Amino acid sequence: MKVDRVETRAVTLRPERPIGSALGQLHAFGCILVTVRADGLTGENIVFTLNDRRTKVLRALIDEMADLVVGQDAGHIAGFWSRAWRDVNFMGHKGMPVMGISALDGALWDLAGKRAGLPLYRMLGGASARVPAYHSGGLWLDRSTEELVAEAERFRAAGFTAMKMRLSAGDPDWNIARVRAVREAIGPTIRLMADANQGLTENDAIRLGRRLEEFGLTWFEEPLPAWDVEGLARVAAALDTPIASGETDYTRYGFRRMIELRTADILMPDLQRVGGVTEFLRVGHLAEAYDLPVSSHLFPEQSLSVLGALANAHSLEYMPWFSELYCERLDFADGFAIVPERPGFGFTFDEDRIRHLERQGA
Repeated sequence: MKVDRVETRAVTLRPERPIGSALGQLHAFGCILVTVRADGLTGENIVFTLNDRRTKVLRALIDEMADLVVGQDAGHIAGFWSRAWRDVNFMGHKGMPVMGISALDGALWDLAGKRAGLPLYRMLGGASARVPAYHSGGLWLDRSTEELVAEAERFRAAGFTAMKMRLSAGDPDWNIARVRAVREAIGPTIRLMADANQGLTENDAIRLGRRLEEFGLTWFEEPLPAWDVEGLARVAAALDTPIASGETDYTRYGFRRMIELRTADILMPDLQRVGGVTEFLRVGHLAEAYDLPVSSHLFPEQSLSVLGALANAHSLEYMPWFSELYCERLDFADGFAIVPERPGFGFTFDEDRIRHLERQGA
């Protein structure tokens, strides 16, 4: 089965209210919907930009890279990845070139699952039909402490047994008070993660991390800028709380460096930046060789299938930013996300909703 064509569409999603994090205010997401067609079947995938910045550039790159798959065997996904890796050598093996590879790679895997009539996690080996999940779609910096507590209680009432809040680079006492309030609201048995979104210095991360240890956090996420892997290794060595990082790292080579330096206790590949399903799996197996767990970043509809294929899957990040684009919804039970048994990723674009968004953006 050869690929007939690749189609891309762009839509803009806006949260109900701006999102406040250490990365700045998030007002919009520029979503690029990728469809690979072959013999009447379709494979679908999504990548995005923050605040709809450079969306046209990323879409143009994906369109340009379509010549690497059109006319090629749709099932030779490793062959595509290898061709694409060589093709982007001049542009570099980080940033948008890798995002372009990821966009097409994911669509090809979805297509492969549909062609076989199998859920993707079973095609990839199958480890578990359910994955621990945590709610990440709230508890932002711009919420007051009272809002944080109310939101955390709603997540718990909805059945989530884990959730993540954000930390700021400002007054450590302010951070501690907010973490304390959330921990007291949800109790000791709910898993609580805290994410600094790369906002701290090494010394401040160690000082804050030591004060956070009384709250029994599941992890302290991305305390330092992603490029400071040596500093992050020193933070990890200084703290008892596990460090989670990797969402901003590219391909197995970035994660190999993290493992060599022992920068994190939990690795967090992001499907868009790691290099798609193909490379996420490679990172997952590399981590397993060192007895390290992996947790996903964003893209819960797609990441769930990959985590379901990995024996060292730690948690699915439930961030429902793009959920409205799909006909199907994620299912949860007892704190776990249920891996769909539908073919491919198990999620299909909601064409009515997408056409509505396209008309809004026209």
